[in-house]
Amino acid sequence: MEKSRFEGWYFKHQIKDRTIAFIPGIAKCGAFIQVITDQDSRHFDIDRLRVENGSIYAGKCVFSKQNTLIDLPGIRGEIRYGDLTPLRSDIMGPFQLLPMECRHGVISMMHSLSGSLMMDREVISFDQGRGYIEKDSGTSFPNFYQWIHCNSFDEESSIMVSIANIPFLGLRFTGCIGAIIHKSIEYRLATYSGVKILESNANHISLKQGKYRLQVELFEPPKGHPLRSPVQGQMNGSVRESNNVKARFHFWKHDALLFDLTSNHASYEFVAEEKSC
Repeated sequence: MEKSRFEGWYFKHQIKDRTIAFIPGIAKCGAFIQVITDQDSRHFDIDRLRVENGSIYAGKCVFSKQNTLIDLPGIRGEIRYGDLTPLRSDIMGPFQLLPMECRHGVISMMHSLSGSLMMDREVISFDQGRGYIEKDSGTSFPNFYQWIHCNSFDEESSIMVSIANIPFLGLRFTGCIGAIIHKSIEYRLATYSGVKILESNANHISLKQGKYRLQVELFEPPKGHPLRSPVQGQMNGSVRESNNVKARFHFWKHDALLFDLTSNHASYEFVAEEKSC
């Protein structure tokens, strides 16, 4: 990997009102694992990270498409995964072929969980929980972006939307990628498919693409927990993420409402200012 690049994965695990996400990664400064819980965030520098046969070996931890084995200070255990739910095609669409500051990938929109973690002397069972996996790589996170994911609903649905300020060939544009799986049907909302961003701020997202319209309302997004983020391959930027934002999602096809879903456990990041090295 080039010295100015980073590569990181995001493994999210949720059961009822408990969520824990692990971010194994490698950058110019070395390998690391970040952890986001409902109460805090934690950063662990590790001595090595390698990818072999689709599995990520990060220090004493292993992350794969079948399970996650955790051995970190204060956190140990195994969470097993059911069948993953990948998208039909790369979420980046044709942009996957172009030089980009940051590439985003969705590995699984939702899958079942089993197993448990011992965290700070408390056993947390993830039996019948839900998981989500994604990946980022490149040189830097965008200087403005908005990202939300949620699959904690009373019905089998998963929603991911990201809106970002993207540098490209000396110019900048605001791009959007989004995926919805609802009742086993996949919907794609993206710049390369003609999506229009009607509204994008800390509390609202509104998108329209042809006959489809998505509206997201966030109820008093908290400040979230700090995470280190990449700037020119160095993990010296900072973003904040929360696991438990209350959000409401409306999705229409023409004038027909396909769903109206509310959750107290959306994961959310909103970066509104330039990051400095």
